[in-house]
This record gives sequence, C-alpha cells and structure tokens, in this order.
Amino acid sequence: MRAAVRKMGNSSGVIIPKPLLGQVGLQTGDDVELTLEGGKIVLAPVKSYPRQGWAEAAQGLAEAGDDALVWPEFGNEDDDTWTW
Repeated sequence: MRAAVRKMGNSSGVIIPKPLLGQVGLQTGDDVELTLEGGKIVLAPVKSYPRQGWAEAAQGLAEAGDDALVWPEFGNEDDDTWTW
C-alpha cells in the first residue's frame, strides 16, 4: 500500500488508512513509538498497562497520611467474607 508524505503545519505526516490501523489494534489518537530499523521508519503501538502507577500512588497517599476512608460508614470489617 502506498501513501504520500504530506505537509502538516511545520511538520510532515502520512495518513494511515483505518483498516491498517485496525490490524495492529490502533485507533485515532493512540500513542505510537517511532523507531528507525534498517533505514525504515517503524511505528509500533505504545503498550499501556491498566492501573500502572496505582501502587506507587497509594503508597504516596499512605505516607502523606491521606488514605483515610472517604465514607467511614462503609468500613472494611466484612471484607474477609466476600468471595470474588
């Protein structure tokens, strides 16, 4: 498949057809990683990990003493009886 390099403001870009994006699991607005491999420009989806950084954020809240229950009436005393 051929595409033309087009002027986009002070930069240049290539329009990627929607079916091609779908084959690699990308959508408009997704981040991609650009690399050069053997004289070719390679685009690859940026892997995102759900809840990435949550553990560190929770640790920071605990260290700051800002981890109190928002609704104390909904405590955690029965958590051990729940089946997930």
